[in-house]
Amino acid sequence: MDVYLVRHAIADRRDVVRWPNDDERPLTAQGIARFQKAARGLGRIVREVEVVLASPYTRAWKTAEILHDEIAWPVPERCPDLEASRAPRGALDVLLGMRDCSSAALVGHEPYLSRLASLLLSGEENAINLELKKGAVALLTIAGDPRPGGVLLRWSVTPKILRWLDPGRVRRRGSPVRVRQRASLATCA
Repeated sequence: MDVYLVRHAIADRRDVVRWPNDDERPLTAQGIARFQKAARGLGRIVREVEVVLASPYTRAWKTAEILHDEIAWPVPERCPDLEASRAPRGALDVLLGMRDCSSAALVGHEPYLSRLASLLLSGEENAINLELKKGAVALLTIAGDPRPGGVLLRWSVTPKILRWLDPGRVRRRGSPVRVRQRASLATCA
């Protein structure tokens, strides 16, 4: 099974006056706009997933909805085991329940997602320091039943790279990428 760990997009700063309950803290307008572009870029490298599970916290839920709206991934399902305050080991049971799926996206929070990745990759929550920026995605591949230490990290992509992959992105003339492409083509000729 391919498991895509998706960190929620940029959210408002914690403010106990505006959001006494932190799980209600929303994405910023900039966070929404940037993640819409990142989602479209993600859609170029990951066409579909079977299921999208999301933390019920507002910021993670909205991120999952953007994946649905922008690249037609499945309607997200609420998964309390992905809440920021939970222990990552709880996600193992969730993954065991999905062993018949070929792919799933888990939309959540840091440091929860990094700890979950470390647990799956090494067997310990703090053995591997995987940094997922807001809006970043990592792909883990599970062969057989999900178990601590029995998973492979295929890739981890920053939101900046995902936004660059957005098919609607306006390409600037003379960008460093084009220059490198021209240079490499010239050496091949």
